[in-house]
Amino acid sequence: MNELAAAVFAAESAAHVVDVPRSRRFAEFRRTFDAEAYLRRLAANGLAWVPRGDRRYPPRLDAIHDPPLGLFVRSRQPLEPAPPAVVAIVGARACTPYGADVARTLARDLTRAGALVVSGLARGIDGAAHRGALEAGGTLAVLGCGIDRDYPRAHATLAAAISERGWIVSEYAPGVEPAPWRFPARNRIVAGLADAVVVVEARERSGALITADLALEEGREVLAVPGEVHSHLSRGAHNLLRAGATLVRGAEDVLEVLGVEPVAGPTRPALEGRLERVLAAVAVGACTAEEAASRAAVDIAAAGAALAELEVLGTVTQTEGIYREVMCSAALSGT
Repeated sequence: MNELAAAVFAAESAAHVVDVPRSRRFAEFRRTFDAEAYLRRLAANGLAWVPRGDRRYPPRLDAIHDPPLGLFVRSRQPLEPAPPAVVAIVGARACTPYGADVARTLARDLTRAGALVVSGLARGIDGAAHRGALEAGGTLAVLGCGIDRDYPRAHATLAAAISERGWIVSEYAPGVEPAPWRFPARNRIVAGLADAVVVVEARERSGALITADLALEEGREVLAVPGEVHSHLSRGAHNLLRAGATLVRGAEDVLEVLGVEPVAGPTRPALEGRLERVLAAVAVGACTAEEAASRAAVDIAAAGAALAELEVLGTVTQTEGIYREVMCSAALSGT
């Protein structure tokens, strides 16, 4: 139980600990620490502790150079130590509607394909990725604060959904407040859990790029989604692409990097001619209803009605008045 004692000691002393301390102060703490009582209190609050060396401890994370001593877990199900494929999706907190839509769609399609999507529960891209994954299954969120905290507070409902269908983990014991230095430490866990890290929108200096750098240091794959050329939020991803990161157009590109052969997803049902024309207009590129009407050479009322039907059919998505085509997803067929 030395690992648990060290984690609790770190929480009480506001320290970051990746090895069991050898200090006199820790020795004194250890003598009075009742591990069994602490575990009972965790369980009573719906929490668990998975120490390094436990069969439930993720082997990918155990392989990094500074793995946490253990993980506190908030979930209604046991931690799955080694899913077949794990993909981290990270990016800007102040993302664009385009970035949020890409992250949500990519996470949903990867989850449908059998991959586990990991992110950091932050605003923006992280939250969109978790929501997309929940549309198709579970997801795993890594906190940069105590396991009992919902941070940011605005994501309390999202955190509750994740703990019902997936996992929330942290190396920090209950009661630990978020602090700026804890988030880069959190990012090493996000990168360490994953086979591949996908960056969706990031400034030139951002936490997402820290995660990408950590992934590269551990020999993990790094991929990036291209964005608008003139957007500051695209510079980080574009710099990664210039440096050799794999370009992501959809889930199939990620699966290919992981050595997984994608198979065709569900086929799109045949559409009426008027719907096909409007869908083809949207497929040219993200657009407003007025732009779709112009491209399809129909009046705005007809375009609006068609777009509404296409949304119901799940072939287009709309965010803040901008319509985008929804691509058919792939599925895992084996490694």
